[in-house]
Amino acid sequence: MAPAAQARSSRRPVDEGALDHVQARLRAASTAPWLHGEVARRMAERLPVIRLQPDRIIEWGAQLGGSGDALAARYPKAQITAVEADEVVAAVAAVAAATAQSSAKSWWSRLLPAGAARTALAESHVQASQCQLLWANMGLHGVIDPQASMRQWQQALAVDGFLMFSTLGPGSLQSLRDLYRRQGWPVPNAPFVDMHDLGDMLIEAGFADPVMDQETLTLTWADGAALLAELRQLGGNADPRRFPGLRTPRWRQQLITLLQDSAGGGDRVALEFEVVYGHAFRPPPRYKLAAETALPLADMRAMVRASRGKP
Repeated sequence: MAPAAQARSSRRPVDEGALDHVQARLRAASTAPWLHGEVARRMAERLPVIRLQPDRIIEWGAQLGGSGDALAARYPKAQITAVEADEVVAAVAAVAAATAQSSAKSWWSRLLPAGAARTALAESHVQASQCQLLWANMGLHGVIDPQASMRQWQQALAVDGFLMFSTLGPGSLQSLRDLYRRQGWPVPNAPFVDMHDLGDMLIEAGFADPVMDQETLTLTWADGAALLAELRQLGGNADPRRFPGLRTPRWRQQLITLLQDSAGGGDRVALEFEVVYGHAFRPPPRYKLAAETALPLADMRAMVRASRGKP
């Protein structure tokens, strides 16, 4: 009973159908949101602390991650595999990757400089121990069960490989939530997972030495309408407690006016985003030995290397 209870506790309280709809809309966009690219740049600045120079990298959720340039610049000789949850997106990416040298029109070719080695897979086709670096930028807040994703990441990593990820934290959109609360409206967004809870999930998923930190980025816009337009590019409200049904144009104009008023006489309206960063390693596997024990060959080799003190 314990594993089942643990799995349930890691699920976010979101409307699964609404979240699927939001994710499908985001995947239909031609480019990743600007914020995702900025976070990718900032996360890449943390890579020099990692000694390992990976030659096999998985970019989890590449289309929305906006990380192609950052990864290719840091590891120009690495084989980078984009992994997508959606089978169709992965198939399109695989075809585009095969013809990237002659194509400049697909979203795929815009993600990475020419000449970088790329492949693409669906999540269901990722093999165990496939990469030495798993990079997942700004995607974890778009899943229902973050710990389930972490377990997938752990399996995809080779022993001693490392994970780098980013996601939105609970400090995001605080001023928008305050505005909704003052109006007596339902919440404007589903809750995000706290940094410390994410660290605990990493350990439970089999990672070692997790390091978590966060920063708050404040973005500004010329007016409330521009703010709402970009906020829609970043996601949508999948909280079960959200407004039932669609809002009217009159309500939307009221929201824009309230956002403009929140600027306090300033020229621009602002909204904050708490960005949580995490990295961790996959340690050598540990097995409880019985009279007869079966384990993957890759894990057996890793255990032998670890016992000899070799990398």
